[in-house]
Amino acid sequence: MLNPNFPHIIWSFTYRGWRLEVDQSEDDGQIVYSVWANHNMGCAVAVPLALSQSEAINRAKQYVDGRLRDPHSSSM
Repeated sequence: MLNPNFPHIIWSFTYRGWRLEVDQSEDDGQIVYSVWANHNMGCAVAVPLALSQSEAINRAKQYVDGRLRDPHSSSM
C-alpha cells in the first residue's frame, strides 16, 4: 500500500457510555470527517463520511441513540 490512510483522531468523548472518536482526513483537497463508535462489545464506523465536524458528531450521536433504542440492530 503506497499511501495508507491512518486514522487521525482529533477529538474523542463519551456519549451515553460509548466512546466516540472523530477522525479528520483529506479527500481530493476537501477536509472530511468520520466517527468511530467504541463500546464494550466492539467498535463500528458510526459515520463513514461527513463534511463538517458538527455534522459528524450529530450523526454519531444519532447512531448511538439508534443502537440503544434497538440493541439487536443488525447494523452494529
